[in-house]
Amino acid sequence: MDETETTLVDTDLHNSLFESLQLYYSPFMKKVSFFTLAFLILTAISLLAVAVYVLDLDRQISTHFEGRRWELPARIYARPLELYIGKTLTLDELTKELLQLHYSQIESPEKPGEYSVRGNRVIFYSRNSPFPDALRPAMAVELAIQDKTITHLADHNTQEPITLFQLEPVQYASIYPTHNEDRLLINLADVPELLIRTLLLVEDKSFYNHWGIRPTAIIRAALANIKAGKTVQGGSTLTQQLVKNIFLSSEQTLPRKINEAVMALLLEYHYSKDEIMEAYLNEVYLGQDGKRAIHGFAMASRFYYGRDLAELEPAQIALLVGIVKGASYYNPRRHPERATARRNQVLDILASAKGIVPEKTEQLKNSPLTVTQKIPSGITPYPAFLQLVRKQLKRDYKDADLRSEGLSIFTTLDPIIQQQAEKSLTGELATIEKNRGDKPPKTLQGSLVIASVDQGEVVAVVGSRTPGQAGFNRALDMKRPIGSIIKPAVYLTALTRPESYNLLTTLYDTPLKVPMSGKDWQPENYDKTFHGPLPLIQALAHSYNVATVQLGMDLGLDAVIDTIHGLGIEEDITAYPSLLLGAIELPPIDVLQVYQTIAAGGYKTPLRSILAVTDQTNTTLQRYPLTVQQAADPGAVFCLTTALQAATTTGTAKSIQHLLPEGLTVAGKTGTTDNLRDSWFAGFSGQHVAVAWVGRDDNTSTGLTGATGALKIWAATMAGISTSPLQPQPPETIDWYYSDISAGTILNPKCGKDQGPALPFIRGGVLPEASSCKQEQHDNSFEQKLQRGINNILDFLH
Repeated sequence: MDETETTLVDTDLHNSLFESLQLYYSPFMKKVSFFTLAFLILTAISLLAVAVYVLDLDRQISTHFEGRRWELPARIYARPLELYIGKTLTLDELTKELLQLHYSQIESPEKPGEYSVRGNRVIFYSRNSPFPDALRPAMAVELAIQDKTITHLADHNTQEPITLFQLEPVQYASIYPTHNEDRLLINLADVPELLIRTLLLVEDKSFYNHWGIRPTAIIRAALANIKAGKTVQGGSTLTQQLVKNIFLSSEQTLPRKINEAVMALLLEYHYSKDEIMEAYLNEVYLGQDGKRAIHGFAMASRFYYGRDLAELEPAQIALLVGIVKGASYYNPRRHPERATARRNQVLDILASAKGIVPEKTEQLKNSPLTVTQKIPSGITPYPAFLQLVRKQLKRDYKDADLRSEGLSIFTTLDPIIQQQAEKSLTGELATIEKNRGDKPPKTLQGSLVIASVDQGEVVAVVGSRTPGQAGFNRALDMKRPIGSIIKPAVYLTALTRPESYNLLTTLYDTPLKVPMSGKDWQPENYDKTFHGPLPLIQALAHSYNVATVQLGMDLGLDAVIDTIHGLGIEEDITAYPSLLLGAIELPPIDVLQVYQTIAAGGYKTPLRSILAVTDQTNTTLQRYPLTVQQAADPGAVFCLTTALQAATTTGTAKSIQHLLPEGLTVAGKTGTTDNLRDSWFAGFSGQHVAVAWVGRDDNTSTGLTGATGALKIWAATMAGISTSPLQPQPPETIDWYYSDISAGTILNPKCGKDQGPALPFIRGGVLPEASSCKQEQHDNSFEQKLQRGINNILDFLH
């Protein structure tokens, strides 16, 4: 056999053998190929699923951290207390303001948030305070108060005089996100170094060295937990804790743990350690106040200590870090012993790392917790005022923005006046009921609103006799007949026609029939008598109904309605004659607008409760500037004010003279509705205008007139606040004449001022008849004394 044949035989043999093997192994090879392919496909699908899963987690992280990380509540602030030499302020008022700002009284103030009182001198160290478009640095200020007046104001360190200083405003409310998380954002650079060091020592020593997870710590914690049969140790890094707090639940399951680890790695991949640390400091959960959750160390510092984070002592920082382990379990208000033990444990850790000297450690461990006993509730103490603010905010902002954008809203609330208003209303209503023996008591209700005369800034709102409770706001939302407090609008309409009317124009308080469809209307006076012809000033001061209706009908109802609209009432008014006696329903806040215009000399300033709104960067988004519009002739308003002053000295409101401090002159008007259902008083000093109402929610009789109900609340409030006497400046169009009011005449200038009071008249207008000098008169007969006494009683009751 040659070589060629041999090769062919070998080839055939090889092929035959291959075919035999192929036939033998074919089923097996098919199975191997199938499983390999299936494995590869499943692996690819799994990898794709993992990739999708990781990408989804990555998207969640990026979406949260690249966008707005947190929904932040809007914070609402009162007016800043202005201090200057000559300002009327008591030592008690100043210290109350400092306490509302959570200042601590110590012997010698050395850092922001501290103050001392030495006799009539106060030294306080103010905080860095954000005002619209400005940040006022902290500084030590000293002042002296003598006879309720600031007599000295200077920089405590340099003794340089200070012209004007504004205390930081009191935050009195927040508008929370829908999830009710409350936090105060802080930059990492503003966090005390001791806090960061303590947090790392206790929670994550290797934070700046790992990639988001620590496998060895996880294994160690797992073994410890298995050995103990329960969770006794955690292996989570700060990054993992942050992921859990923001994205995940607290359930202890394997899928959740896997998500936590993967997201921690992704977070570390995308962001720097400092960014993660800052986010953690602002996110960590540290307490609960009802539905409000306290997040972040800055908010926790306010919640537990009432102070800024930078003001905390080492022991206080140790407690906050200790609470991270379990905010409910270590709640220092509910479980002070647990909290103390946990704080001391943290102090020991800090001391072992030489964060504090050993000899100081024991001193700190023996110190009290110093947590404020009263929880700084997220519920505002001034709900009625907050309702006014929110009504005005709705004109410019969506509710979602108020709940999430972290806005700062600076308002006109004056806490000192607000507290006095609440005290006066609740106290006077209780006194009235006690003196009358009302059973059951506490059925009278009331409201009170106060504004500044010149600025139209609402400084206080009381909506009920339980002012700290949110509910129906009678100052804003209640509409009731306003009675005689509408009368100044009638008389102002007349006085704006100086060619026909002045303060001594004769009006007629005599029987009157007003034709109406179906039946004539016959108005009556409160005392059921008629007073004949009398001068205009007396008709208003004594609030005579019939004379007022006669005057209003002569002027024309449309003219009176125009005056009411000009003074600030925007709603439509039907031209019924009963309108002249207050048969119009208005809320107290609208009445306040009317009297603010009168108090400001006829210049209407729309009432406002907001000064400015800023964003998180303290950039002003909107200001609410002062706007002024002339609504009535200043000369006519000046004459009207003279008549309203007469109402408080000789008219229906003269009882107020016994309730106000000596020298505090005011002007005002009582109001009483049918069957004594509503008691009103509206009036003003030189600085403040206020409206008080007393009534019942079921609209039954109160048994009170304007003078015996609302006036007492009004007077108690004015007597308790710092306000100036009414000293209106006459316009250039005013001339003065000595007058005989009872005769309705002016006197010859030669008669002298002892002959009668000087009254204002608009230059160029009609003047009363001039009379000769009065002879000395003796009006002390028994009949005259009796008549004066009866008139005084009737005026007081009305």
